[in-house]
Amino acid sequence: MEVQSSSNNGGHSSFSSLRVYLNSLSATPSRLSRRAISVSTSSDEMSRVRAVSGEQMRRTLRWYDLIGLGIGGMVGAGVFVTTGRASRLDAGPSIVVSYAIAGLCALLSAFCYTEFAVHLPVAGGAFSYIRITFGEFPAFFTGANLIMDYVMSNAAVSRSFTAYLGTAFGISTSKWRFVVSGLPKGFSEIDPVAVLVVLVITVIICCSTRESSKVNMIMTAFHIAFIFFVIVMGFIKGDSKNLSSPANPEHPSGFFPFGAAGVFNGAAMVYLSYIGYDAVSTMAEEVENPVKDIPVGVSGSVAIVTVLYCLMAVSMSMLLPYDMIDPEAPFSAAFRGSNGWEWVTKVVGIGASFGILTSLLVAMLGQARYMCVIGRSRVVPFWFAKIHPKTSTPVNASTFLGIFTAALALFTDLNVLLNLVSIGTLFVFYMVANALIFRRYVPVGPTKPWPTLCFLTLFSITSLVFTLIWKLVPEGKPKAFMLGASAVVAIAIVLIFQCVVPQARKPELWGVPFMPWTPCVSIFLNIFLLGSLDAPSYVRFGFFSGLIVLVYLLYGVHASSDAEANGSFGVKDGQVMKELTEV
Repeated sequence: MEVQSSSNNGGHSSFSSLRVYLNSLSATPSRLSRRAISVSTSSDEMSRVRAVSGEQMRRTLRWYDLIGLGIGGMVGAGVFVTTGRASRLDAGPSIVVSYAIAGLCALLSAFCYTEFAVHLPVAGGAFSYIRITFGEFPAFFTGANLIMDYVMSNAAVSRSFTAYLGTAFGISTSKWRFVVSGLPKGFSEIDPVAVLVVLVITVIICCSTRESSKVNMIMTAFHIAFIFFVIVMGFIKGDSKNLSSPANPEHPSGFFPFGAAGVFNGAAMVYLSYIGYDAVSTMAEEVENPVKDIPVGVSGSVAIVTVLYCLMAVSMSMLLPYDMIDPEAPFSAAFRGSNGWEWVTKVVGIGASFGILTSLLVAMLGQARYMCVIGRSRVVPFWFAKIHPKTSTPVNASTFLGIFTAALALFTDLNVLLNLVSIGTLFVFYMVANALIFRRYVPVGPTKPWPTLCFLTLFSITSLVFTLIWKLVPEGKPKAFMLGASAVVAIAIVLIFQCVVPQARKPELWGVPFMPWTPCVSIFLNIFLLGSLDAPSYVRFGFFSGLIVLVYLLYGVHASSDAEANGSFGVKDGQVMKELTEV
């Protein structure tokens, strides 16, 4: 069976037959050396690459749409999925500090995203930003990891929806799910309700982005009202003693029962909650006035949501001692068994279910646009890049990822999903901050980028050393000295770079302030939070990263080489044509 060319221009295809494909694999090293770090340009991304999809996405969104999408995308996932687990296992009452740290990290990353999105208002988000900076393979590696984050995050949130829906109707979660004994632990609980929710939202986002935004705005308005209800009820019924005293005296006490390490472990866990603002940046291609609307929409939504998260975290911590919090449904369970307060449990269950739907809607909008733009670059099949002529939405990408998410939500336990999502999100935000510094300080043209690359490498290594010392060295004066020395070295590296290497370009429209300090702080915080995750998270991350590399080697690099040879990137390279002829 022949595989169609990834190019829509006809011409040679490395996938036209099995024989041709096997011969193409022999050319992998030369193709890899040419395509892996091939950099696109902003003008190409805005014109030629964007035109690949055929129909254009309509520019119908304003700043208030973006804020609504940001709030709707973030609040449901963070508070209603990760808060209970992070508080019970990692941070205790200091979960509010964890949210503040994660929010600061997200806000700094949001500044980096905003500068790119204003300059390059396309649907590709981090993929497009890194493609015009570091090249094709780093962009694909980052974009594919982010898509995996979205899929697993959505699967986790949809399974949590089942728990809250059961709470709202007074039905145990076990009644909604059934166990298949032959499957391994963590994959044996089948959840058909989660599957149904994902598929319904997939249909909605395929219809119209503008209509999806209207639906989100309505649901988000009700959701905000519900959030304030939860905050008020927590302060009314809660007890400030719960902020320092556990139910079991044998458990660690105080506002920081697990110390600073617990706070940062909690911050890494709840960082999942901020994945929504990245989905907002993928809407840049559909924003009426990107210069004015994107900065307000992206940064504004992160700031508002951070405040809401902190207030809700305090409310939850006051309702129950941290060692009595239900990791699956912390807010609704807090009112369970209280005389005269049972009705609040049902309200919480309904409201949380409502909020989870908004976060799913926004996240699934974002993941489809990532896949669409990666399809435009041809490193995944061009089929994903198609825009439907009637709805002006990426129907193919939305449908494929919706089905994939539903399949994962059907059987995968929440524990398996959460840390893997956090590690991928932190890595992507780390890459975008590096890309911003590289873009600001490396001139266009034949100028060597080594000073900037050396700085980024040294600063990342220093941040990693600080993180390892924090994580591994026992408490005491030697640890404090080593941490202080690492911090001084990191600051010195940034100061030297700032004095020696001038900025090659300054943004004309909107730029991140205090360069290079702002993205450097983002880089440090992302590395530090990455160091707070457990070893199995890195094993899973390494496994999926290996799969991504394999896909690029076996498909992506050959498909993009075909597109380059056929003129899809605006290049007719004689060497490429000669190589393809020989194959």
